[in-house]
Amino acid sequence: MAASCPLPVAQDLSTLRTKLHGLLRFLGEALSISNAHTVDFYTESVWEQLVDLSPETVLAVLRRSAAEAEAQPAEARLLVEAKRGSGSTDFPKIFCETSQKLVSVEAFALAAKCYSVQNLGICTPLEQLLVALRGNQKQRTDKNVKPDEFMNLKKSHEVQAMSELISSVADYCGVKQIIDLGSGKGYLSSFLSLKYGLKVYGIDSSNTNTHGAEERNRKLKKHWRVYHRRSKLDVNVLGLQMARERKVQDEIKCKADNEGVCNSSKANQEKMSTSDFLPDFSGSVISNIRKQMENLHVHSHQENLYFENAFSIRDLLPVNAIESTSSQIPKRKMSETNKERRKMTSKSSESNVYSPLTSFITADSELHDIIKDLEDCLMVGLHTCGDLAPNTLRIFTSKSEIKGVCSVGCCYHLLSEEFENPHKECTQEKWGFPMCHYLKEEKWCCGRNARMSACLALERIAVGQGLPTESLFYRAVLQDIIKDCYGITKCDRHVGKIYSKSSSFLDYVRKSLKKLGLDESKLPEKVIMDYYEKYKPRMNELEAFNMLKVVLAPCIETLILLDRLCYLKEQDDIAWSALVKLFDPVKSPRCYAIIALKKPQ
Repeated sequence: MAASCPLPVAQDLSTLRTKLHGLLRFLGEALSISNAHTVDFYTESVWEQLVDLSPETVLAVLRRSAAEAEAQPAEARLLVEAKRGSGSTDFPKIFCETSQKLVSVEAFALAAKCYSVQNLGICTPLEQLLVALRGNQKQRTDKNVKPDEFMNLKKSHEVQAMSELISSVADYCGVKQIIDLGSGKGYLSSFLSLKYGLKVYGIDSSNTNTHGAEERNRKLKKHWRVYHRRSKLDVNVLGLQMARERKVQDEIKCKADNEGVCNSSKANQEKMSTSDFLPDFSGSVISNIRKQMENLHVHSHQENLYFENAFSIRDLLPVNAIESTSSQIPKRKMSETNKERRKMTSKSSESNVYSPLTSFITADSELHDIIKDLEDCLMVGLHTCGDLAPNTLRIFTSKSEIKGVCSVGCCYHLLSEEFENPHKECTQEKWGFPMCHYLKEEKWCCGRNARMSACLALERIAVGQGLPTESLFYRAVLQDIIKDCYGITKCDRHVGKIYSKSSSFLDYVRKSLKKLGLDESKLPEKVIMDYYEKYKPRMNELEAFNMLKVVLAPCIETLILLDRLCYLKEQDDIAWSALVKLFDPVKSPRCYAIIALKKPQ
């Protein structure tokens, strides 16, 4: 490995399993809430089945808990940490032992907070990791590069944070090749290639995404060149200003300066520094040059922007500032030197490219068939969808060329679950969940409704909102109408986004029935509105139930992430693995990255 600093201490498998065990005890009772489908909320009497409290009580407690956490975050965090620090996983009675109904909202909310990723104490701080990866190397930054000029703010935040981490891991492992799975539009791949000079293969299953990524990458390169030309122009302007400052001094001291140059020996010329070239420049001007050079990162050991037209300190100085040394080199020789330098720069830049590829990746994909020049590399994925995230980890553990992995998953509702339909025959051997031995032995199943509600709730938590109650209420009442008036208890077809296109509940029902292929003319307006009036007083039940789902959502994400981290801890050839909070959750709700490095061979 390129660096020698020890990586931060991460929690071992035994500790993680202990925390996983406590989480499973809580979710074993609480998952029934997340797995209840709001479409069937009234038809299946969900509130009566699962909650032994009034909706007013539930709403009041959860709103008070949220307000206290916002007004006094330190006190709320201390309460959670005290519970976690005691090592106890026993909370006041949350569910009734006989009916399994929720009986304590306060205990429910406290347990959910304790078992969130943020409060469970399983994350490695990002800053500690970056410091360890870089060692004594200077941090790569470029304040002048603004990716939000060609990305939205969310994507810009994600790409900058993840690319900085990937670059640091690549330097630590001594690799230059990156494989970006589920690369999509190619933002991360392009940024890694253009800013950090890494050779990136972006693989996506969609041919449309691949072609779009190629075009987008072409535009990004054009933007990058324009940015470079502007930066170089700024330096040239600085040089002209310096030349004007010196003009008056040159006229006065011309004779003295010429004598000084003639009397200077060849040895002294070879030892001349930047200050010797510019003896009459003020210290502030020299400082400005150096600061400008640092801001532009023109030295290869600092930030490399990997432009084809690299330039040296000669380009930063006025022409007459280095006349005494350049005059000794014939113009023809200088031209040949510049040509050779451009060839070397161009040849070097060819290795720092982004290549979009189209391929459907599974856990058994053979990378050598996809990437002909596969070498030691890192495998990364930014919001890899469904099973692609766990498959990324499986490929990492099975391929010797892959030295490290950085994976941020998403779309938990699309994960395949091994024990979700135990009686259904299936030839699939590798599943999205569970991955680790412990959960496989327990035959643990999360459930699609729970994973779906977690995804939706995480989005809402990020912006401080609950689930959209009225649209869910409309759908739940519609389901009761369909059951009573059409005799249909289960329907495979989806209503879709009709709510946003409807002017009223009546309009919503008629449009929905038409889309479902049901005769809406058989239902008079009065019948439809009678259902609305019947359930309107019970809308607060649905609102309170959805708030319970929102509170529980982070725990479901914790379960999925702990499963993946434990899987990596179980592998013999993994030197280090951890969970890192990579993004601001307000900007990017799925903000946790799984990082792992293999043992050196």
